[in-house]
Amino acid sequence: MESVITALITGGITLLGVLIANGKSQAVTETKLDELTREVREHNGFARRMPVVEEQIKVINHRIDDLEEYHKPN
Repeated sequence: MESVITALITGGITLLGVLIANGKSQAVTETKLDELTREVREHNGFARRMPVVEEQIKVINHRIDDLEEYHKPN
């Protein structure tokens, strides 16, 4: 009977340890997932803005070309 009680106590303590470790592991995973989600959202925002910036650069380059052509010595 003593061995059964000892086994139950040991099993209970082991289960408690596993539950605590699992909770900490889950918290770390959630933190990493939150950080990754933030980085992906930041990247997506950047990816949406890049075509706008590229178009603005094309317009600027065209305007510079026009100015250079206008001020070319004859």
